[in-house]
Amino acid sequence: MHDDPAVSVSGLFKSYAGVPAVRGISFDIAPGETFALLGPNGAGKTSTIEILEGYRKRTAGHVNVLGFDPGENCREFRECIGLVLQSTALEPELTVIETVTAFSQFYPEPLRVEGLLKTVGLADRRDNRVRTLSGGQQRRLEIALGLIGNPEVVFLDEPTTGLDPDARAGVWHLIRKLSQKGKTVILSSHHMEEVEALAHRLAILVAGKICASGTVADLLHEFGGHSRFSFWWPFDQLPYNLPPALGSLHHGHDNWVSFSVAEPGKALVQLTGWAHHYGVNLDSLTITKPTLEDIYLSLTGARQKSGGPDR
Repeated sequence: MHDDPAVSVSGLFKSYAGVPAVRGISFDIAPGETFALLGPNGAGKTSTIEILEGYRKRTAGHVNVLGFDPGENCREFRECIGLVLQSTALEPELTVIETVTAFSQFYPEPLRVEGLLKTVGLADRRDNRVRTLSGGQQRRLEIALGLIGNPEVVFLDEPTTGLDPDARAGVWHLIRKLSQKGKTVILSSHHMEEVEALAHRLAILVAGKICASGTVADLLHEFGGHSRFSFWWPFDQLPYNLPPALGSLHHGHDNWVSFSVAEPGKALVQLTGWAHHYGVNLDSLTITKPTLEDIYLSLTGARQKSGGPDR
């Protein structure tokens, strides 16, 4: 694998009418890597992706995608990337194979249509009209259109929104196969489970800046915080004589008592010792660690409260 990054961003700025939306962000994406770019609405994520795709001009900074400056928007660059948008306007009366064949004519060296249909699981639907496809099948077709030009970098925008679990699993399988074939994937998704399943690394944008980046394991280690203990307590008064090291208790309206600790192993020993001594039943005890979604909501919520650009 080539040592140079497939995508390199350095000091990227984007402003609209003098209002900064992207504020000097930098990151690299390795060839064959699936990289997720996350952020709430107005964080600068869409602007960043559109700059990488060559559809929006940057205000300042350096951007390199496969050796090209996307801002120059040359034909050679377009032929090296594939786009899978949230939705694509497809001609409903064309068949699957007619649709993919039509798109293949835009590229000098497209993939074999029949082979691609097999790859995306539509070979048995080749002669079906687009309007007869299920939601999952239409999404597979849209992915096929993004891949027909045999791109080296693929942009996937919310690839499984609105799909049922079976269809989602099928699309995830396709995305994993892209990485296995050495394709670089830039993923935008609001589904943290999807990001955990697919991304090698990710970056979270808030108010135009990257507030966290790395592997999912990196972020869980750095921002995972405390483990949460919960157990059923069907009484009005909180449990008494709990070891002080277990921290402050929260008694919810649903009669669950919970607390958070930094050292779950030690807390578990203390809690079970207390329960044994006082004859308390802990059959309902649950212990959870923060998920990527918890971390994402914590990081984006905390920083959004401090204010930021509207875009």
